[in-house]
Amino acid sequence: MSQLTDASVVLRLGYQAIRRADLPTEEILTRAGVALNMLEQNARTPLSAQYAFWVAAEEVSKDPDIGLHLGEYLPLYRGQVIEHLFMSSGTFGEGLTRALAYQRLISDAFHAKLVVEEDGRCYLSNGVQPWSKSIVNRHFSECAISGILRFFKFITEGRFQPIYIDFDFADGAAEEEYLRVYECPVSLGQRETRLYFDAAVLTHPLWQAEPELLQLHEQLAIEKLQELARYDLVGEVRRAIGASLESGETTLETVAAQLHITSRRLRTQLSEADTSFQQILSDYRCRLAKKLLANTSESVERIVYLTGFSEPSTFYRAFKRWTNETPVEYRKRKQRSA
Repeated sequence: MSQLTDASVVLRLGYQAIRRADLPTEEILTRAGVALNMLEQNARTPLSAQYAFWVAAEEVSKDPDIGLHLGEYLPLYRGQVIEHLFMSSGTFGEGLTRALAYQRLISDAFHAKLVVEEDGRCYLSNGVQPWSKSIVNRHFSECAISGILRFFKFITEGRFQPIYIDFDFADGAAEEEYLRVYECPVSLGQRETRLYFDAAVLTHPLWQAEPELLQLHEQLAIEKLQELARYDLVGEVRRAIGASLESGETTLETVAAQLHITSRRLRTQLSEADTSFQQILSDYRCRLAKKLLANTSESVERIVYLTGFSEPSTFYRAFKRWTNETPVEYRKRKQRSA
């Protein structure tokens, strides 16, 4: 499986919420291991960073319902391609259907689908994900629901109203607290998380609809998904390199075989991602060598082997090219600064 990630906007929204709630932002981010520059970049972040953020937020705030409460301070979701795609659509239902097709652009934690029932109700379900309990916690789910409700009410001019909500975790807030925040009943310990609402809102016309921009926004969303697929491929190549580096058989052909594609296809896909196998391999070796020299007492000879070089002289030349320092000089400088 590709590494699961969030768009950078997920952490930024959480950061804005803790600031609005007047919580100690620096302490929470430090404890979560999230650097401020991560919030300023557009690069995706691993789900583990989001999980660490919520654990730290609970520990620092000492609020066991921190996700539910921070949801009240969450800014309105604006300015992303999915928002533009949604709001360009003619009706709420059309916009929702289009947004669901590209939800991965926001987070790999989202696998929502729309189900319309015969009794006039419908619901959004996030399905059952076997991995979710270990890397997506209750706080994220509760905060995300607040953000979704706020966005849905905004684009329908208040027409959207939840009927009730199911959560797939058993231990949550008090019933009356959920009712206060979400303005609807909540049921815990369900098989999957669901947001129920009246199907009539699906036909609600969106006053912001711009049919002439819809195709443009959809094309942009498709390009973003393709970019994300290329990002996934580079990550898979890095992991394959890491698994095979010590064997000395780290080549384009061996990695392609691990990924079950032809070497020609892999070369083409990496080219489309504006990179190459040699570039990824060199970057991986460089990062690994720096980490081992700075943080371990492994001998240089051992590091030569661990980074997949057949000869020390080849490693020395490569390291000098990467850093303009010898491995010994780099290690001494890092040790002095430490």
